[in-house]
Amino acid sequence: MNAKKNLVVGVVAFLVILGVLIYAGGLWPGNTGGPRLPSIKIGGPFALEAGDGSTVTDRTYRDKWQLIYFGYTLCPDACPTALSDIAGAMTRLGPLAQKVQPIFITIDPARDTPKVMAEYVKAFGGHIIGLSGTPEQIADAAREFRVYYAKVKDKDAPNGYLMDHSSVIYVMRPGDFDFVATFTHETSSDQMAERLRKLITSS
Repeated sequence: MNAKKNLVVGVVAFLVILGVLIYAGGLWPGNTGGPRLPSIKIGGPFALEAGDGSTVTDRTYRDKWQLIYFGYTLCPDACPTALSDIAGAMTRLGPLAQKVQPIFITIDPARDTPKVMAEYVKAFGGHIIGLSGTPEQIADAAREFRVYYAKVKDKDAPNGYLMDHSSVIYVMRPGDFDFVATFTHETSSDQMAERLRKLITSS
């Protein structure tokens, strides 16, 4: 599949996951309080490695709002768009940006070492932190956030593959690390900044 098809598959997978989450929360149209799926939690413990060799966990930035995004450095479209939007939102937030920590977690640890991630996020400004880890650590973190990802063969790509994945930016609240909102790579910097400003100033 080409990159466009991969992105479509990822979006469809995200919509399926979103539908399950909405139903589980009792928000599905026509839900009248009858039997439903158990509540599904988004976000949880993770331990990954930053470019300087330090370990970053879900507790490292508990004093800040966290923006968690899963992707990879060779992503042709969604990831750079999402990271550019995040960087733009941070600029628009002004001093409030000090209360937010964006985190970019790879779903391709074989190619995205901690140092590769650190170099990659530099292109989007100093706010975003890139994290990698072992395949098991990445799988554990992705599972906590209900992230879909899969390797897709592509003879024209480095090492012969691309990564198909859902493209969701998770907003986690300070202190309890509770999931409160999502953005996508299609959310503009202005929209993202406006929503974050409301969350920060109302807390």
